[in-house]
Amino acid sequence: MEIKRYEGTGRMSRAIVHNNTIYLCGQTCGDKEKDVKEQTKVVLQKIEDLLEKYGSDKHHILSTTIYLKDMSLFEDMNEIWDSWVDEGFEPARACVEAKMARDYILVEMSVTAAVK
Repeated sequence: MEIKRYEGTGRMSRAIVHNNTIYLCGQTCGDKEKDVKEQTKVVLQKIEDLLEKYGSDKHHILSTTIYLKDMSLFEDMNEIWDSWVDEGFEPARACVEAKMARDYILVEMSVTAAVK
């Protein structure tokens, strides 16, 4: 089976397609001025853009892992998440607290989706 890797950086690929499944690398917001709600909006838009670019959409997300810098941000992140996810298309999801690669990153999401 063919594995297609997209937007490789020498360290990682932004997206991989294999067996009609799309795997996205962790998506973050690079703007340190934004709070967790604003960062969540940016991350979700980046996810939508990548999925569309490689043959899917948010209705085909199978699972999402959400990493939060601090669980005290859970409710604010969920407020944005809940308004973004369409009823009947909720993916499997996990949310964990994690030390982030950069201090200003408040939320990171990793997505697996089916190709349309």
